[in-house]
Amino acid sequence: MKDIKGRDKTLPEESPEVRITDRRRFHLNNEDAAEISASDVEQPSLKPSYVEELEARTKAAEKQVQEVQARFDQLRQQLQRETDETRQRLNRAADERAAVDKARFITSLLPVIDDLYRAIQAAEEGADRDAIVEGIRRIAGSFESALAAANVEPIPAVGETFDPELHEAVDTASVDPEDDGKVLEEYTRGFRAGDRLLRPARVRVGRAQGQAQKASE
Repeated sequence: MKDIKGRDKTLPEESPEVRITDRRRFHLNNEDAAEISASDVEQPSLKPSYVEELEARTKAAEKQVQEVQARFDQLRQQLQRETDETRQRLNRAADERAAVDKARFITSLLPVIDDLYRAIQAAEEGADRDAIVEGIRRIAGSFESALAAANVEPIPAVGETFDPELHEAVDTASVDPEDDGKVLEEYTRGFRAGDRLLRPARVRVGRAQGQAQKASE
């Protein structure tokens, strides 16, 4: 049987097309969200590979320079400490050596003082004059020996040519021309220790008559 439009009523009517929309929501955990966010943010490197290599080498070189500088500062501080310790040790050694030399010199003078007191005692007890003089000479000899042990020696004077570096002219005396500038007499002995002048010898110097007139003019 057919309807008015000529369609067969025995066949079922076609259903209208049904569209389905999936409205389900997907929930992502934090890790998935972070990965998605990182992938969205990450940008590809625009630098050539050789530039990145140069930058890496530069950073490595800077790090090496810093390590070398730190090592250098450490060695410098260590050297400064060792230098200070060496200087202090040398100063202590020098002070100790000076103290030992001073004590040795004073010890060498003690017998001289003992002999002086013996001479005084002998004079007070009325000892022979010649014996006292001889004792004083020995004391002077002992004193000079102590000075020589300390590298102290007297400055030659009488008969030597006047030397203003070693002699101090107290006065002059007229002499023959061949004795002009000669030391005639010594008032006070001079001494020196090695090349160091301790005190000059105070002397009288001979001046020829003609030289004395030239000096006065």
